[in-house]
Amino acid sequence: LLLIMLPFWTSFLLRVYAWMGLLSANGIINNMLMKWGIINQPLEMFYNSFSLNLVMVYAYLPFMILPLYTQLLKLDHRLLEAASDLGAGPIKSFLTITLPLSKTGIIAGSMLVFIPAVGEFVIPDLVGGSDNLMIGKALWMAFFDLNNWPLASALAVIMVALLVVPIALYQHYQNREIKEGENRA
Repeated sequence: LLLIMLPFWTSFLLRVYAWMGLLSANGIINNMLMKWGIINQPLEMFYNSFSLNLVMVYAYLPFMILPLYTQLLKLDHRLLEAASDLGAGPIKSFLTITLPLSKTGIIAGSMLVFIPAVGEFVIPDLVGGSDNLMIGKALWMAFFDLNNWPLASALAVIMVALLVVPIALYQHYQNREIKEGENRA
């Protein structure tokens, strides 16, 4: 848990710049691989979809792990023991017990990752390059580079719709589960 929380003690922008130093053509990774004789010329690990995906996963993975961790911490291990006693293997126990009971943590983590990732513009701008366009970066470019406010406003509405629809669906199903629980009681 400490290793997951440790990156939050440094600035987000500083962590992105650190990845830039690791992934660039004359960065630490390429220099070490060339020093050890594994490669002859630097690998293209920067300004492409690989670097964008790697840094996005690094930046938002704790937001997925923490809710999932708290949900799994509440898991009653007697259920897994009972499944084992009844002949269920580890995979069957995971699919029938652990996964359904951790659904709330998975949904909460997914929402915590999805909401900031939709509007992300720092990572795509710094490590993604011009070929990898995300809605946050497109919104930034429309407002500040192109000075096209109608386009930027339309993109902002699309981004808000992308955020509101899943949140509303989650809220709807959450309210339905609460009502079903009250009716059973």
